[in-house]
Amino acid sequence: MLETINLKKVFKKNTAVSDVNLYMEKGESVGLLGPNGAGKSTAISMISSLIKPTAGDVTWHGKSVVKDPNVIRMHLGVVPQEIALYKELTAMENLRFFGRIYGLKGKALEKQILKVLEIVGLTERKDELVKHYSGGMQRRINIAVALLHEPDFIIMDEPTVGIDPQSRNYILEMVQQLNQEKGMTVLYTSHYMEEVERLCDRIYIMDHGKIIAAGTKQELTSILSSEESILIELDRPYPALITELEQIEGVLRVIETEKGIKLITPKNSRLLGSIFQAAERQQAQIVSLNVQIPTLEDVFLHLTGRKLRD
Repeated sequence: MLETINLKKVFKKNTAVSDVNLYMEKGESVGLLGPNGAGKSTAISMISSLIKPTAGDVTWHGKSVVKDPNVIRMHLGVVPQEIALYKELTAMENLRFFGRIYGLKGKALEKQILKVLEIVGLTERKDELVKHYSGGMQRRINIAVALLHEPDFIIMDEPTVGIDPQSRNYILEMVQQLNQEKGMTVLYTSHYMEEVERLCDRIYIMDHGKIIAAGTKQELTSILSSEESILIELDRPYPALITELEQIEGVLRVIETEKGIKLITPKNSRLLGSIFQAAERQQAQIVSLNVQIPTLEDVFLHLTGRKLRD
């Protein structure tokens, strides 16, 4: 349905996107992951016809979006990172304004407005000024705008940034419903790995303007199939312990976490004795220790050298 072919974008001397090739089938939910500055937003801007690529093409059902942006625009809904609403207007007034831009009018427009308000769960708040909405409610109206013209394909660029857990969960359930029950194709970017794991059939990992890995969650985690993670929860931080663990033969990577330390090691490496000895030398109190198969977060860190939120 959608394909990018050797997509490239250069701003002066800075190459933001280089030779990006990705595809999406109808009805898929696809994740695009990458640390800040990876080129995700630039790639999305080219896919949505907002900016022209320096080289390469985007095709929609085999037709060039670069040559004719209109082939995709009426089929596409975009939920941007930033709130794109007029906060001095009510939700209804915002939806009427954007609906007219899409070419809707009269009874058809009013019907669509009520429909999208029901989808985002804000029918009862439709006549309130947007500036009085919570951050989560504003995000939901942002999504409602993108759904007004019943697009086949929706791009959601970090739609849950800066909102409360309840609103976040509501949005995730809504995206799942749009994809699974209504068959809408979704391209989803996020700084929350668990969101992409929950929503997406396939995942592209992007860094320094390039796609560096792609596949299902299972295919990506198989990159580290010969390794395992050791999660060590500590009673408090021990910086010297990290340094000592890095010196243990067989430890491939040491990652500081919110509650302690994560080690990436070869499978069945039998390093637990060395780990406990290092903790004893540093007088570190281990609260718990768990051995796990690598996660998608581990794969991301392995490929990029950075955490997703870095």
